Amino acid sequence: MPPKDTPSEPAELVLLSLLEERPLYGYAITKEVAARSEGKLRLTPGVLYPLLKQLEDDGLVSSTWEEVKADDAEPGNSGRKRKWYRLSPKGRKRLAKRVASHRAWRAIIDAFLPESRGAEEASS
Repeated sequence: MPPKDTPSEPAELVLLSLLEERPLYGYAITKEVAARSEGKLRLTPGVLYPLLKQLEDDGLVSSTWEEVKADDAEPGNSGRKRKWYRLSPKGRKRLAKRVASHRAWRAIIDAFLPESRGAEEASS
């Protein structure tokens, strides 16, 4: 069963996987994705925030707001707000399905790839 392969599908898989590990806020998500992919994958704000909104609307993630103040902030001054995202039980189910689908599709494609090609390319 091939994945639908719309642009948001891989991003959804990455995002749900990250949120399964721990709650994160938007900027932390972008940094984590860039770090783990060694800069090869980027979730720009134009992709990330609409996707988070859709996942929240679908009940796959939940969110809470936190006020963040600088260490040197004046008492009584309000800080900026940071939105934290968490994977919901429904999101965990979706993630499990997406991972299974991705692995099944990868196994199908791998059946067509010569095994020696990857090893040769990696060594050159």
